[in-house]
Amino acid sequence: MPEKEHAKLIIIGSGIAGLTAAIYASRANLNPLVIEGIQPGGQLTITTEVENYPGFPEGIQGPELMDKIHKQAEKFGTKFIYGTVTHVSLNTPPFEIEVEDKKYTCDALIIASGASARLLGLSSESLLMGHGVSACATCDGFFFKDKEIAVIGGGDSAMEEAIFLTRFASKVTIIHRRQEFRASPIMQERARQNPKIQFILNKTVSEILGTPETGVQGLRLKDTVTGKESIFPCQGVFLAIGHIPNTDVFKGKIELDEKGYVITQGKSTRTSVYGVFAAGDVQDSVYRQAVSAAGSGCMAALDAQHYLEEQEFKRK
Repeated sequence: MPEKEHAKLIIIGSGIAGLTAAIYASRANLNPLVIEGIQPGGQLTITTEVENYPGFPEGIQGPELMDKIHKQAEKFGTKFIYGTVTHVSLNTPPFEIEVEDKKYTCDALIIASGASARLLGLSSESLLMGHGVSACATCDGFFFKDKEIAVIGGGDSAMEEAIFLTRFASKVTIIHRRQEFRASPIMQERARQNPKIQFILNKTVSEILGTPETGVQGLRLKDTVTGKESIFPCQGVFLAIGHIPNTDVFKGKIELDEKGYVITQGKSTRTSVYGVFAAGDVQDSVYRQAVSAAGSGCMAALDAQHYLEEQEFKRK
């Protein structure tokens, strides 16, 4: 392999935003190179049943959906490499991307590196992810009809998730590690007025009980004041302790908001660096849905195509 491999377009990330961008870019003969990252396929690979993605009336498993989209991108000529981006230089094109010990350059770049849900860091949490543990109420709430579930968190997201989940669950309990919530007063009031919502304060989750076969059966809680442990029975756990955009490598290289999300301009996917675009959860802290990520991936590919055509016209 040469010291630096060049591509017209590089896409960082292989979730649904990155792969949709790759499909559109490939069909436009841009010969994109996708850097798959540490979690090829993105967050949908840890989602079991996907029922709200258009075109699948019977639902589809998250990994199966991503495999189909990956094959579709390959069909049109997308090239893939595994690895994690360790450094980027975005001063002037061609942009330089380092993937571990290899260097790549490109005329245009799409950042689709996604965001990761904040997790508790428990081994039982990893074991039961997709088997009663979820970080997305909108994605998975439907599967918890008439069940008693817990929401972990104390901010606006936790209140919003809990209120949404009362559409399905028989009871929702918000569990927070402190005595006071961080959520805005109006969101707290909405949650308190909902008869299906209860609250447990000053408790942390030390273990999620259950197996992939049985699903979640309860939580082992630890009192942050007394240290005493107790068992809380439930059939589902939703984590609402925030998301972390995967943008560490772009800090100081591109404009990010206070939470670390890439800032895009107006209704476009353009970033603060001319020729660099962003799509999916890495720039979307609001919707975070597969279908909206796919839509922004399409937009980023079209924006990149127009940019590259403009640059080629200028060189003539």
